[in-house]
Amino acid sequence: MQPQRIGLIALLSLFSTLTIDNFQFIQNPKSNNQNFRVLAQTPNPQKAEADRLLQQGREQYQTSQFEAAKQSWQQALTIYRDIKDPLGEGRALGNLGAAYLSLGDYAKAIDYQRQRLAIAKGIKDPVGEGQSLGNLGVASYFLGDYTQAIDYHQQSLAIAKSIKDRLGEGKSLGNLGVAYYALGDYAQAIDYYQQSLAITRELKDPQSEGASLGNLGNAYDALGDYAKAIEYHQQHLAIAKSIKDRLGEGNALGNLGTAYDALGDYAKAIEYHQQHLAIAKSIKDPVGEGKSLGNLGNAYDGLADYAKAIDYHQQRLAIAKSIKDRLGERAALNNLGLAHYALGDYAKAIDYQQQSLAIAKELNYRLGEGQSLGNLGNAYHSLGDYAKAIDYHQQYLAIAKGIENKEGEGIALNNLGLAFLKSGNLTQSEKFLRAGIETFEFQRARLGNNDAYKVSIFEEQARTYRTLQTVLIAQNKPDAALEIAERGRARAFVELLRRRINTKSNSDKPLIEQPTIKQLQQIAKQQNATLVEYSRITDEFKINGKQKTQESELYIWVIKPTGEVTFRRSDLKPLWQCKGDKCVAPTTLAKLVTSSRESIGVRGRGLGAVASSNEASKGERLQQLHQLLIEPIADLLPTDPNARVVFIPQESLFLVPFAALQDKDGKYLIEKHTILTAPSIQVLELTRKQRENLPLQTSPDQGGVNLVVGNPIMPSVPPAPGEKPQQLDPLPGAEKEALAIAPMLNTKPLIGNEATKSAITQLMPKARIIHLATHGLLDDVRGLGSALALAPSEGRFALAPDSSPPPQGRLGGINGLLTAEEIFDLELNAELVVLSACDTGRGKITGDGVIGLSRSLISSGVPSVLVSLWAVPDAPTASLMTNFYQNLQKNPDKAQALRQAMLTTMKNNPNPKNWAAFTLIGEAD
Repeated sequence: MQPQRIGLIALLSLFSTLTIDNFQFIQNPKSNNQNFRVLAQTPNPQKAEADRLLQQGREQYQTSQFEAAKQSWQQALTIYRDIKDPLGEGRALGNLGAAYLSLGDYAKAIDYQRQRLAIAKGIKDPVGEGQSLGNLGVASYFLGDYTQAIDYHQQSLAIAKSIKDRLGEGKSLGNLGVAYYALGDYAQAIDYYQQSLAITRELKDPQSEGASLGNLGNAYDALGDYAKAIEYHQQHLAIAKSIKDRLGEGNALGNLGTAYDALGDYAKAIEYHQQHLAIAKSIKDPVGEGKSLGNLGNAYDGLADYAKAIDYHQQRLAIAKSIKDRLGERAALNNLGLAHYALGDYAKAIDYQQQSLAIAKELNYRLGEGQSLGNLGNAYHSLGDYAKAIDYHQQYLAIAKGIENKEGEGIALNNLGLAFLKSGNLTQSEKFLRAGIETFEFQRARLGNNDAYKVSIFEEQARTYRTLQTVLIAQNKPDAALEIAERGRARAFVELLRRRINTKSNSDKPLIEQPTIKQLQQIAKQQNATLVEYSRITDEFKINGKQKTQESELYIWVIKPTGEVTFRRSDLKPLWQCKGDKCVAPTTLAKLVTSSRESIGVRGRGLGAVASSNEASKGERLQQLHQLLIEPIADLLPTDPNARVVFIPQESLFLVPFAALQDKDGKYLIEKHTILTAPSIQVLELTRKQRENLPLQTSPDQGGVNLVVGNPIMPSVPPAPGEKPQQLDPLPGAEKEALAIAPMLNTKPLIGNEATKSAITQLMPKARIIHLATHGLLDDVRGLGSALALAPSEGRFALAPDSSPPPQGRLGGINGLLTAEEIFDLELNAELVVLSACDTGRGKITGDGVIGLSRSLISSGVPSVLVSLWAVPDAPTASLMTNFYQNLQKNPDKAQALRQAMLTTMKNNPNPKNWAAFTLIGEAD
């Protein structure tokens, strides 16, 4: 189920222009915080009292006295009408619309803005007309009608352009970004935010510039690119401090807290939210105070400290009631409901959600109404009342469709599918889950060609694919379930590879092609390999008295080279260590994978021992993984050890050293089988096409060279963000490795200061085989920041200790580091890239696979990549790599060459940490 929390979102989305007297009011739709800017003052004795009331209302509004401001502006409106001043009347109407908007009465806000729009048109006041349209867009946004909001803001933008109002143009662009952000179209949102930022800089308006930077941070936060989000929020914070904009400073701090909350760094999140709270109190900003309290509650929610979370949400509720902030009140009630839901107190959760729903209905706030209905559906689902759950989710679905909220529509469809599954109606469950997948895929299609955005948005959608697999298996449709399992992984990667292959071959083949069982069988035949695809399935259980979603089993499909498909399952419930509904120390598959890796006792290449291996623990963990992953399908695997087996992992299984898994007799899997891996079966088809499309091998004289790098002069890297850079240790074993391998590849190795980043990146597109023996640096938060250490370019060194990190994060922009992000943009013609370095097969694990060096290399055109799953030891790695190339000279099958190299290295270095780290991704040929 997917509950919807309120408040843990950007405190600063973007600005919307509202007219207050002869001032422009910039409203932040997410935070309800306000800033005002004087435009011009035109004293007029005949309307002095009305003008005074406008000014009085403005001052009251600034201090969140919305009711008092409303009364002042209502009096001003009466006077302007009496003296027949249409310009003043329009301003008063616009201000009243702003007041009702802040009070959450959107129907009245829209009515007043429409009256103001009619007057502006009548007196040919294009500035007023544009502002009214912008304000109508804001109101539509709050009602969740994002399509209507976009229409209003487009009209406002057209007017601003026609009268060359750059300030209005910037605000309209920002508002369009807000609306597209709400629709989940982050690519479009970022584009509008960037345009708005450019205008704020052109106008030398630091306050609006800071707001734009904050909005860009929020967009990247939504995409899961937290390093970039934090960088933008830090820039906003610096500007706010420099101009003494305390309100902006508080919002920037709050947004930093939100980003760190998303990273799971709750201590840092709490620290930033506390700073925001202190500023809000000092400047008497009750709206900001309430929001910071709510976000503190959300952070403690993340820590599962629900008592503290409830206390903070109660404080926020009290403030919202005191200032008649109905939206804030609704958000606090919603979050109180979710906290009690997490505690298993479903009766209280339902009571709070009903109160939240009542406010949303009163305000005609359709988006909030839908969210409350969905959360009520989840609560009744947990109580086992599936009929009521279905009714609430159906209501949510109707609202989401009505306001074209695709994200909400997908969530409602997912939860309906789950409720029908639990109630035993498999046909209806399948119908709603398939509709949910279609909705999510429509959302992703709107993101165009931006790979990173598609990867990010899929994370919350993956559960729908898993649930549908469960429904199909329950209906005895294993082939259809395999199609969905394949459809639910590496989708962005498949589209990316297809697009790049189409560009090279001038093909117009569709990028999106849903996998069919026949296509998957054909791929197994083409690969002449046994394909093994895993899918982790979750279910709902009472654990320690509370309803929890826990992984319950693994689905495993085996496709033989003949095309025969067999389905098996592996029970994961024994990992829970439960008796009845009491679990002493529930273990997950991910924890087992981690403990098996730790039991191996790996050490960093040239960095000394990290942990010592425990032989008993090592054997036990590796055998337990073998029991879960291999034993259910052992009879289906080939008996010929030279026959290929391609494992298609999922999530934490990408970190499994398949070669080192042990059967009950202590025999390693690599002793029985030749092993490869791939992110999905369809990716295998595309790496084969990349192999076939490579240009014919040329002689060294024609530029068909091989590239070998070993032990470059190491760059300096900060061990952690903000710390002083330290030079990485040299790797003498990597140098020996490169010197041994280069003659076999008929090339001269680049060692020490010859192996500069600039030299390597120039040679890589020409090379047929690329071998890089150096340090690897892991980025498992963003993935694209993973990097290889090369020699710094002459005359340039690492970041100075006091330099600010660039938007790419801690490792981006450091002289001498080649990041996955930079490799992604290369165009390579290599048939094989070997990254003989630490952790090069790791990165950010997503539903789309591992985002890191291996994905970037395959994306850049490489069909076969050899990477490591942990920090590899220096000397045994040098031996393994030398053996690998010796074997490759005798037999061009890369997978068999790796297997033989592992078996040879194993004889002198029996611990798997010394020989099992490397995995071949993609093509064996």
